[in-house]
Amino acid sequence: MWCYRGGSISAEPRINDRIRVPEVRLVGPSGEQVGIVPLAKALELAQEYDLDLVEVAATARPPVCKLMDYGKFKYESAMKAREARKNQAHTVIKEMKLRPKIDPHDYDTKKGHVVRFLKQGDKVKITIMFRGREQSRPELGFRLLQRLASDVEELGFIESNPKQDGRNMIMVLGPHKKKTEAMAEAREAQAARKAERQGYATDDAAEADENQQAAADADASAEAPAEASSDA
Repeated sequence: MWCYRGGSISAEPRINDRIRVPEVRLVGPSGEQVGIVPLAKALELAQEYDLDLVEVAATARPPVCKLMDYGKFKYESAMKAREARKNQAHTVIKEMKLRPKIDPHDYDTKKGHVVRFLKQGDKVKITIMFRGREQSRPELGFRLLQRLASDVEELGFIESNPKQDGRNMIMVLGPHKKKTEAMAEAREAQAARKAERQGYATDDAAEADENQQAAADADASAEAPAEASSDA
């Protein structure tokens, strides 16, 4: 009776001499269908093209193999996976805490953070914290949450209406902009700032060259009369 005793099962496809079947359905380097050929013939073609014979459909009968540069294929696949992870949108919930009787300056500061989070495509959980006698005035917290939602309505919407949770009142704001869109815009803005900085650097270098040339011309003009008088 066969028993699996552990160890990792490789997800890598079989290539070249690791392929152990009498014949394969061969696909050429450009995706053209070559047909069913003996394994020896497929390996011979791989050597002629200076490519690898890669098993791409092991469960087919016969298995499907393709002629390709396997090292290049693995590298490009890794780069695509890396780019996909880079662009993957992760749902993030930021939290902002306020007091019912928050002063105007603190309110503007907190609102600025909420605006930044929503622009980044993140959700924001707003928590109003009641203390002491403030707990008997829940309408203060409700009005504050409604005010905040109104102030940022161009960037976000009320995803979860205000509700009491013990001593706190909670509301969740969702962004109008998707996370992927916000990430793409942030990358574009970063690239634009970088290009602008490089432009300034180029302009500064050109100006320095012009100043240096002007100074050299001035020195040459100053020396010219002296040379003329010595020749006389």
